[in-house]
Amino acid sequence: MRVVVTGTPGTGKTSATALLEDEFAVAHLNDEVRDREFWTERDEERDSLVVDVDALESWVDEEYGEAGDDDSDVTLVESHLAHLLPADRVVVLRCRPDVLESRLLDRGESDARAAENVASTKSPRARTREARENRESEALDVILAEAVEEHGVDSVYEIETTDRSPAAVADAIRAVVAGEREPSAGTVDYLEYL
Repeated sequence: MRVVVTGTPGTGKTSATALLEDEFAVAHLNDEVRDREFWTERDEERDSLVVDVDALESWVDEEYGEAGDDDSDVTLVESHLAHLLPADRVVVLRCRPDVLESRLLDRGESDARAAENVASTKSPRARTREARENRESEALDVILAEAVEEHGVDSVYEIETTDRSPAAVADAIRAVVAGEREPSAGTVDYLEYL
């Protein structure tokens, strides 16, 4: 079974899934994009890589098996792009936009670099603009909407991470994998932060 864990950069995907690596196979897609060069060009304005989603999907299928396999092996696929791949269940991590912006600014990373887990070379002004863009994206449910459009409302599980520790988020992901949570797309609302 393939469970993708997605969300705006800064919502806690990498921290939570790292805690589950002893239980499940975990693919951190941002690492693979860089290491295996699953990208087609560099977006100079954003200082980020344009991902070749088809190549990435083929690699995930080959390395971990295709989504829909009925075997008992569980693979967690983690990235802000993970919802673009086939999946059996989609976990969308959510974080209150003001907290998300603070997390990204505290890390001192741009949104693109935050997604790549690489220190940014951008100016503080550019990092502030990009953190604000991520804040707005989270308030508008951009990744959630894409996940629902791609996979359907019955396959999407929202997890609020604002006041949860990485261990608590990992527990919630574990509950999704075990079938102990109901799909919950649309339960988190941040429109007031626009």
